[in-house]
Amino acid sequence: MEKLQKMISEKSVVIFSKNSCCMSHTIKTLFLDFGVNPTIYELDEITRGKEIEQALAQFGCSPTVPVVFIGGQLVGGANQVMSLHLNRSLIPMLKRVGALWL
Repeated sequence: MEKLQKMISEKSVVIFSKNSCCMSHTIKTLFLDFGVNPTIYELDEITRGKEIEQALAQFGCSPTVPVVFIGGQLVGGANQVMSLHLNRSLIPMLKRVGALWL
């Protein structure tokens, strides 16, 4: 859990993902299309990915990928991110943490 907290707090936008997950791809593409440079952890590629995934589950993330943290705060998975985007809350949130300068 401590390692997870450190990973989350190091950058303004952190995405936990798996290359094999189509929703992870969609969320990463959304942020990249905005011009955001998120830190992306591919849990199916990194050492201790399973351990991190278990920590995300303990953190309350379900499903465990994709999971997005903005400004060190849990935003949620694909549904939550897309809801924020559709109600025009995502971009202001990204601006507040300095991840976007539009």
